[in-house]
Amino acid sequence: MKILVLNSGSSSVKYKFLDLEGNSDKVLAEGGVEKIGLAGGFLKFKRADGSKETIDLGLTDHKGAVKAILNVLTDPKEGCIKSYDEIDAVGHRVVHGGEKFSESVIIDDAVKEKIRECYDIAPLHNPANMTGIDAITAIMPDVPQVGVFDTAFHQTMPAKAYMYALPYKYYTEDGVRRYGFHGTSHRYVSQRVCEFLGVDITRQRIITCHIGNGASMAAVKYGKCIDTSMGLTPVEGLMMGTRVGDVDPGALTFIMNKHKLTAEQLQNIINKESGVLGISGVSSDMREIEAAIAAGDERARLALDMYELRITKYIGAYAAEMGGADIIVFTGGVGENQMGLRENVCSTLGFMGVEIDREVNARTRGVEAVISKTSAPVKVCVIPTDEELMIARDTMALVSR
Repeated sequence: MKILVLNSGSSSVKYKFLDLEGNSDKVLAEGGVEKIGLAGGFLKFKRADGSKETIDLGLTDHKGAVKAILNVLTDPKEGCIKSYDEIDAVGHRVVHGGEKFSESVIIDDAVKEKIRECYDIAPLHNPANMTGIDAITAIMPDVPQVGVFDTAFHQTMPAKAYMYALPYKYYTEDGVRRYGFHGTSHRYVSQRVCEFLGVDITRQRIITCHIGNGASMAAVKYGKCIDTSMGLTPVEGLMMGTRVGDVDPGALTFIMNKHKLTAEQLQNIINKESGVLGISGVSSDMREIEAAIAAGDERARLALDMYELRITKYIGAYAAEMGGADIIVFTGGVGENQMGLRENVCSTLGFMGVEIDREVNARTRGVEAVISKTSAPVKVCVIPTDEELMIARDTMALVSR
């Protein structure tokens, strides 16, 4: 079955086209359209031989972007299919499902309405995700579409984990609670690490660390998420590239009042000017932070120390919450590639059975591996995430029923 996976943002559409045949999952094409509605828009894609191509485009909307993607897929020279008819289904990443979706669903008018009902708690993401759905509906109205929600995997959290200690009416009237994000990634790596290790997920206490420019963690007990670090929005939890993470709300109201900031200005600060960038003043990119540290930049060192400490604290908290940990998984751009960060994060966790094999860890970048010592009670692994594959599998399972 050939499935197109779309991840639509406010000014971009990323795609991956997969052929799921038996036990073989093959990526036929991937790429994305950037700067939709802006000057300098373009489509970039990767060929089967690994080479890359960029096509300059002037696209005003997402329908045009999706059309451009479909044109590349069917292009006589660059494409991998002859016509749209070869696309069996389309799977969409949808960021926020609120309490309305605890699993992936086939998209119909009722589902679209529920996605729209989440606009107020995900104003930057859900409307953008819906543009991709609407574009496919307009271009290929008969192809089945599936929504896969970032929040769905976390819907197994108990109330004591997802509730905030605010007046209860804000939950009942406005849906204010912890929802969590990166759920598709946490679900994929928690399942994949158990396959990789040959263990039963229903008997494992797993801490999944999705560490990238956006970062979150989850406590997965016996296959179910029982807690996660992101909250009502993707700002809570770990320190991130530009997001503040956990912070005293009183500090925010103090800054807001003292500097007479609007809510929009404060949102910009906590989402785009904080985190690693805000502390270092250098960059949100960990590679540039490491270069700055090597050059003696003390603020860059402070930023990295803070970043690593937050991850370590959450690992300790989730181990306590689950009564221990059997597996710790690192994934995401930073988690998969920054060997020093993994070692530093785990350096004080020997008390709970964590021991990193420094030699194995030092040569592990972006590949599946066990990086803990053979004798260590807790297995520490690197598992590259594959959210698109999970979306494609969910899509195939639903449309095949």
